[in-house]
Amino acid sequence: ECASTALCFGMHCVAAAVIAAKATECQRVRYLEPIAAGEHLSTLTLSEPGTGSHFWLPQTELRRRDGGYVVTGSKTFVTNGGHADSYVVSTVATEVDAPVGEFSCVVVDGEAPGLQWTSGWDGLGMRGNSSRSVELRDVAVDEDALLGEAGDQIWYVFNVVAPYFLVAMAGTYLGVAAGAFEDARLHVTGRRFTHDGTRLAQQPLIQHRVGQLWANVERSRQLLLHAADAGERGDPMALPALASAKAEVADCAVTVTNEAMTLAGGIGYREHGSLGRRLRDARAAHVMSPTTDLLRLWSGRALLGEHLLAD
Repeated sequence: ECASTALCFGMHCVAAAVIAAKATECQRVRYLEPIAAGEHLSTLTLSEPGTGSHFWLPQTELRRRDGGYVVTGSKTFVTNGGHADSYVVSTVATEVDAPVGEFSCVVVDGEAPGLQWTSGWDGLGMRGNSSRSVELRDVAVDEDALLGEAGDQIWYVFNVVAPYFLVAMAGTYLGVAAGAFEDARLHVTGRRFTHDGTRLAQQPLIQHRVGQLWANVERSRQLLLHAADAGERGDPMALPALASAKAEVADCAVTVTNEAMTLAGGIGYREHGSLGRRLRDARAAHVMSPTTDLLRLWSGRALLGEHLLAD
């Protein structure tokens, strides 16, 4: 019923998967055990104001200092921002000999000194989320905060973040579409004309449009299930399916919420109605990184055997 809740939980699950992928014993005890006990909330912190949807090109700096690291930079659209217990932050090394194009992730404690959050989230939709910007000003982390090896986060992006994140986000917005469809179905089955007692559901045009909307939702659902299965099995062609699943679900969510609003008429257009909320939430599906255009680009490149990050 609440896409914001699904988004917040989904981002927590993806962050947990990233931490778990190559977790040290210290990281298992410090993060994974409290996460498993339901006592710790985490999230991804990848997006930056200057790189947009190119989240694999962070400008946030990671510098060695006193047996650990110092993190300096800016992040945007941080889900659970200001509420999470930890943040998986993407960074780039500042050493002269650091590999070009590689980046690292570190786990930053939610109460770490140097985290400066902006004011609360005020979005068109997803209003139950706290998607905020943060300045990291010389935030100190210990050496064990580094996830995996230095510079290997491209591996994480396509082996951990992509499958978990794309499934979580596609599932979230599929729920938006399915909820909008059900709202519309309930409206047309219950709405009667006073002049003759017939229901909207008895009108052939309404029947036709409801059938179309159901097919749209179900088509997207089956693609998502196929993509999740391919990712779980380690299918070498899972990436096009995963990328396409989120892209197609985004189209589905926007189309279905819009058409459901039309079917519900003036009643659906009310300020605090569920359809209005779903319509606003659905718009985030296209713009949330990786954007729909980027996902289709990746899908095409993967199918053609081209490098995914060619530009």
